[in-house]
Amino acid sequence: MAKKTTAKLETSPYKGVRDFYPSDMFVEKYLFERMRRTVESFGYVEYGASILEPAELYRAKTGEEIVNEQTYTFKDRGGREVTLRPEMTPTVARMIAQKRRELSFPLRWYSIPNLFRYEQPQRGRIREHFQLNVDVFGVDSERADIEIASLAYQLMKDLGAEDKDFEIRINDRNLLNYFWDKVGVPESKRLALSKIMDKKAKISGDAFAAAIETETGKKAPKIIAALESGRAFMKAIGNEDEKSEVNKRLIAIIDGLSKLGVSNVVFTPTLVRGFDYYSGFVFEIFDTNPENIRSIFGGGRYDNLLEIFGAQPIPAVGFGAGDVTLGDFLKTHDLLPDYRSPTLLYLAVLDDEFDFADILAEKIRDLGVAVAVDYTNKTVGDKIRKTAVDMIPYFGVVGSAEVKSRTIKIKKMDERVETSFALDETGLATLAKMILGTKDEQPASDKITPDKVAPAAKNGK
Repeated sequence: MAKKTTAKLETSPYKGVRDFYPSDMFVEKYLFERMRRTVESFGYVEYGASILEPAELYRAKTGEEIVNEQTYTFKDRGGREVTLRPEMTPTVARMIAQKRRELSFPLRWYSIPNLFRYEQPQRGRIREHFQLNVDVFGVDSERADIEIASLAYQLMKDLGAEDKDFEIRINDRNLLNYFWDKVGVPESKRLALSKIMDKKAKISGDAFAAAIETETGKKAPKIIAALESGRAFMKAIGNEDEKSEVNKRLIAIIDGLSKLGVSNVVFTPTLVRGFDYYSGFVFEIFDTNPENIRSIFGGGRYDNLLEIFGAQPIPAVGFGAGDVTLGDFLKTHDLLPDYRSPTLLYLAVLDDEFDFADILAEKIRDLGVAVAVDYTNKTVGDKIRKTAVDMIPYFGVVGSAEVKSRTIKIKKMDERVETSFALDETGLATLAKMILGTKDEQPASDKITPDKVAPAAKNGK
């Protein structure tokens, strides 16, 4: 009888998604903490929602093609079409439309949701990611646009970026529409032209010119020349009084940001952003490093999105910042934090004194120190090596000698210095104070390593 063979299961994750090992989660946690700290300093509050939404929410906003080709959409057991959310803006619009009479406007809301898109994985874009979403609802003034752009700027600064590392590219779709009217581009051509402009930074100049010419024919040279730079665009639209209402808001935004000390702002007439629901001001944070020239994140004003729910429009402006592109930016600019274990003290147990070690660990935890107890029968040397590999800053041994003397020696791993503490209330308080006093220190990556603690391992304690 032939033996039954079982195929080995793959250990790799599903294509386009990620596993997060502790060192990866350390970076994610760092990102999320900085995001929350920054947005909450501006007075924003956090909300959340399920990753599942009715598919018709996205059909109403983006159309059949996007839902069928770029989302994870399926039928549940009740025959309802469900989509794993590809973005958060329609969800928050639905939430506000549902309870708008109970809400007190203006709203300053943020979230860090998990999002899913079925597309070809590439640098900066995968099938699943987390994204900071920040929005102001109920303010139609340019002051809200200024706040959103300055908040995005502050986020970059709080992540360690300098002004030279990025620029804030801005535009206004209303100004672009004024230009289309001026050169005689019909409404039927504008969506296609917007998509071409959105790809300008990713294609060659010849390819861009050819695409514009295909859509506009003889008008192409004038359009291409105007889109060459912000100065060329402003010259092309002229100085007629009728256009002053269109561009004065954008000028006010630039001036407002300048007054806040935000000087790395660049007017970019080709910037349109991909989503169709943007209705005015749009912006992108753009990496200036030659190794990562790309948009990091962006957003803009979307005053009409609530109309898909049959609700009256509410002015809104916001942005979404994904963890993948932000992570690439931090890596490119050498701004990623070095890994630090959340565990501060590792206790090795000798002579089967596990009960005593557990009680001691609990007392130290009550003082605010994260403690792990090793229950294995490995040697002390192996346990010190484990402490080093896991980047835990302090190590101690609990055995019959410690139980008898009511003292413990704690080793500071990066300096290989031992300090004795009495196992009474005063001694443990002093121990905790020492550990907590250094927990925010960023140890050099070459300080705590297995090879450097190997000699101590050979000598037992």
